Amino acid sequence: MTEPSQSQTGAHNKPVESLIVDTDLCLDILKISDAEELFALVEKNREYLRKTLPWLDEVRSLDEQISYIVHCDSDYELGKGVMYAIRNGGRIVGTIGLNWLDFENRSCGVGYWISEHQTGQGFATRTCSRLIDHCFMDLNLHRFVLEASVENTASCRVAVRLGMRMEGVNKDREWLYNRYVDGKMYAITKPEWLSSSD
Repeated sequence: MTEPSQSQTGAHNKPVESLIVDTDLCLDILKISDAEELFALVEKNREYLRKTLPWLDEVRSLDEQISYIVHCDSDYELGKGVMYAIRNGGRIVGTIGLNWLDFENRSCGVGYWISEHQTGQGFATRTCSRLIDHCFMDLNLHRFVLEASVENTASCRVAVRLGMRMEGVNKDREWLYNRYVDGKMYAITKPEWLSSSD
């Protein structure tokens, strides 16, 4: 069996630093200059986000927010992932990114959150859709994965709206502060995505 060439895998590419989603919505790679605005948004949404996301205790100060952005920047430079600020009308309303990038197998996994007061406007679906397009059309990836706890019904609905198939439920997939939660795995491949766009 022949190994895919570098051009086939897209290994020489990196996610772009900015993506336009639509008129008011865009994705910009997280920068240190975003730390104060982002941390204020995390603080405002802390209890809301704790229901489904496991990392809130790791970002308890502006310094820890800065450290997280530095870590994301390192992952980006190494080609291991990317994290974007979701901006609506110029203001940060959440983040979305590729938590992992596997160019060898041409796959990636998405993670995101939206501020509670900005939910219900389709931001998650629209930004995920734009990121899928970028991964498949620009980076030549083949498989896009979304994992969500079984209790995170909003993210499960996003996956369904995007045409992703549920591949299974992972028992005790994640430790969420004081308990394990099961996780649903959704995925879509490039041919499936392209055929759904026809």
